[in-house]
Amino acid sequence: MSPTLAALLPLALAYLVGALPFGYLVGRARGVNLFTAGSGNIGATNAARVLGKSFGALVFLLDFLKGALPVAAAVPLAGALAPDGAAALGGPDVLRVGAAALAFLGHLFPVYLGFRGGKGVATGAGTVFVLVPIPAALAVLAWVVVLFASRIVSLASLAAVAVLVAARLIGTPAAFGPDHLPITLYLVVGTGFVIVKHRANVKRLLAGTENRIGDFPVRDTLVRGLHVLALGLWFGGAAFFNFGTAPAIFASFKDLVSAGPSDRTANQKIFDAGDETDEKKVQAKKDALANALAGSAVGPVFPRYFALQAVCGAVALVTALSWYKQGGVHRWRVYVVALAVVTVAVAWPISQEVTRLRLARFDPDATVAAAAKAAFGPWHVASLLLSFVTVTLAGLALALAAKLPVSGASVAGLSEAGAPRGK
Repeated sequence: MSPTLAALLPLALAYLVGALPFGYLVGRARGVNLFTAGSGNIGATNAARVLGKSFGALVFLLDFLKGALPVAAAVPLAGALAPDGAAALGGPDVLRVGAAALAFLGHLFPVYLGFRGGKGVATGAGTVFVLVPIPAALAVLAWVVVLFASRIVSLASLAAVAVLVAARLIGTPAAFGPDHLPITLYLVVGTGFVIVKHRANVKRLLAGTENRIGDFPVRDTLVRGLHVLALGLWFGGAAFFNFGTAPAIFASFKDLVSAGPSDRTANQKIFDAGDETDEKKVQAKKDALANALAGSAVGPVFPRYFALQAVCGAVALVTALSWYKQGGVHRWRVYVVALAVVTVAVAWPISQEVTRLRLARFDPDATVAAAAKAAFGPWHVASLLLSFVTVTLAGLALALAAKLPVSGASVAGLSEAGAPRGK
């Protein structure tokens, strides 16, 4: 078989598998036509609404698998059919993305039902879990948190795809570069399709009339637990890093450089004063080397540190919004958490600039080094001040958690904060 045909066959199979209308079939097996019941959609949400939660879960699982399996099997199948089949269309990622796109389109426009399909959330989720597991996991977290806080499935789905794209763009260097372009484009375009398929839901959300799932006894407890857990992890992690880890690392490298060869340096000399005899200049060089080494150790931690803060802040803010309408301390809670999230958003790029300048101070080009030294101080001070403000606000929000609603008090504040509650 030719490599091109070997690559095209998995793509055709991906569409045919993605087009399998499991929601419609499960509904028919129960004597119900989902096109004429509930919202008229054949996806898992309407299946749960019309057929019951267990059948809704079954439809979601089947729709998820029909997205995940074609993507996972595309490259191995093409390689088995022809030695160069996986690379025939431009590379393995191109083939995987092609299979993902066709499985997703198969669900949206199934040939078996006259190209009338569902909204693609479950099938799209299956494809992205294979392509980008970490952003997909963050998207699922967003879906769960927003659903628990608002009880609005469409809002949770839209939040999930937004988080998915944001995580890809923020967490992938040169996300639109040649090496990452196929997957990035798939996520962006796929998100566009999901939004278009939810346009009626968006209109109802803006009008405050979107349907909500029924409440359940443990929802309040889960929302409160997520809120406290996010704030605890946020405050604890930020306080420990800023006041414990970072200072200890900088002090440790200063001692390391001053102590000379030891078991900590594998008995290797890491500082040479050369011909310099002035003790002050020698100490200044030692301090500069220690600072540069400590910065090199701390710098790679910043992206994960700020990503963790962003996730915790988002969870804390979404859950806090569910109590916004109650006013008083619950409204102030939203303001405090929102301000803390803003400080994280501002501090993140500043920390990246500080890391760049920290290394640029030792550039062989004297002009570059001088400019970096002049700019480093102000940016470093700004970064430290923002970190202090973030820790303070996160700590205040954690203290306010002592005044969380006890039970039965959560409301759909995600929509109520800016729109009237649906009926």
